[in-house]
Amino acid sequence: MDSIGQGPRVVFTIPLFGGLDITETIVIGWLIIAAVLLLCLWLTRDLKKIPEKKRQIIAEAFVNFVNGSVKETMGSRFMKFAPYIATILVYAVLGALVSLLGLRSMTADFNVTLTWALMTFALITYYKIKTNGFGGYLKGFAQPFAVMLPLNLISEVATPLSMAFRMFGNVSGGMVITTLLYGALGALSSALHISFSIGSVVISLGQLFTPAVLSIYFDLFSGCIQAYIFATLTMVYISGAADEE
Repeated sequence: MDSIGQGPRVVFTIPLFGGLDITETIVIGWLIIAAVLLLCLWLTRDLKKIPEKKRQIIAEAFVNFVNGSVKETMGSRFMKFAPYIATILVYAVLGALVSLLGLRSMTADFNVTLTWALMTFALITYYKIKTNGFGGYLKGFAQPFAVMLPLNLISEVATPLSMAFRMFGNVSGGMVITTLLYGALGALSSALHISFSIGSVVISLGQLFTPAVLSIYFDLFSGCIQAYIFATLTMVYISGAADEE
């Protein structure tokens, strides 16, 4: 419960610039990067023109899924964004699923989801300026009427914030619900005398199954869905910005 209320723990501090705190989110991110690198090396080893091994079939299926999603959502001229979308999708899914291993979900850290949203927002702004020119981009804030300027500015700022809060809220909310229920079931088990101790370890029968089922839903199902939604919104916003006139 402390990790929810106080955010990710500081694992260690680098003595630079007055001290750089390295949180568990950063460490987990490094571990995911290393795991993805090893997974890619394994999946792409000894590739054949005609797949002969299951790992190549799995790798090609994922690549085809991402390419198909980008082509369908953004169009063929945006296929260069497939690696970016694949990176966001993989990182977001694994960042949520690490909680199944007892680690703190990366996507339960608002700094992570906000950083991803700002990266997408930078691409959106780039394509708006590329399509309309810098003057046209600024002029767009006063469209269709000058009185709309404040609302258009709010809408612009709301884009990355809504993307960040969507994933953060769903993942952290599920983590809070699971933790609260886990604590409540522990207290109920003690009240009903259906808990016992093995040395210093207390086992409550009421905590054995329900929290695990909820964790699978919030971490596995909801985490994957939110990662896909985030990737889809990224594709929609970027392609929409490039098509603006």
